[in-house]
This record gives sequence, C-alpha cells and structure tokens, in this order.
Amino acid sequence: MIRAVYPGTFDPMTNGHLDILTRAADLFDEIIVAVADDNNKQTLFTPAERLALIEEEVNGQPKIKVMTFCGLTVEFARRQGARTLIRGLRAMSDYEYELQLAMMNKKFAPEIETIFLMAQVKYSFVSSSAIKWASRLEGRIEDFVPAGVERALREKYRLQAPR
Repeated sequence: MIRAVYPGTFDPMTNGHLDILTRAADLFDEIIVAVADDNNKQTLFTPAERLALIEEEVNGQPKIKVMTFCGLTVEFARRQGARTLIRGLRAMSDYEYELQLAMMNKKFAPEIETIFLMAQVKYSFVSSSAIKWASRLEGRIEDFVPAGVERALREKYRLQAPR
C-alpha cells in the first residue's frame, strides 16, 4: 500500500485543498490529511474543529483518513508508514516557501519525498486567509469553500447568510 500525507493547517479547508486532495487520492492508495496542531499561525478554528470540518467533507471516502498531529511533519509521516508528502502550489510565492520546507524535510528524513500538485487556475488565488477575511467582511464565499466550512465561518463571525 502506498500511503501519502497531506499536511497543513487547513484553517479552514478550501475547495482548492479539496481539489488537491481528490487528485492526490487518484495517485495513492491512501491519503492521510494531517491537520497541524502546533504551528506558528494564529488559527481561527481549533484543531478539533478543523478535523471535524474536513471529516464532514471526506466522509465515506475509504482512501482518505483525517488526523491531527504535533511536531515535525516528517516524524508524523514516519509513524504512519508514509514515504510521501503532498503539497499544493498556487503561485511562485508558494513555491519558494514550499521548496525551503521540502529541503528541510529532506534533511530530516531523506527517505520521504515531497510531491507538489499545482492548483487548478480557478483555485490559484484562494487561500484560507483570504477566505477568513472575506467571510468576516460578509463576502460571498460559497464558491471557494464547502458548505460546512461556510456555515462554520458564519457562526464564528456570527454573520447571517448572504441574501
């Protein structure tokens, strides 16, 4: 069985994340969506909330598991028996950051490879940060996130659904 880990903060998961996950699931026998518990980001959703939102979207897909983790991603991947990390890229700015991360991970765990999947053009500008910002300002985000994420954001910001 070829297992891969798709790590991230997923605060919140977007349709772009789901697209990368769906495409990665076509390439591997099993994908573990690894929700980072400890990171340098100020998150809106707790790890448990992020896990639940993702599970709601992937429910019933036998090739996809969702787990939280702490510590180095490559150590988590080792514990899960995965030798591949999946990362999504939207723009050159993502590539520079992701390349540094991949090289650091390679130094820590030479046996683990990082595979980059390019975002589809329609998701190339969508980021979790932009989604939170637009939602907080009562923007229409239904084209960018799953319905459960939209509801959760509106609840967090205590907003009414757009008319």
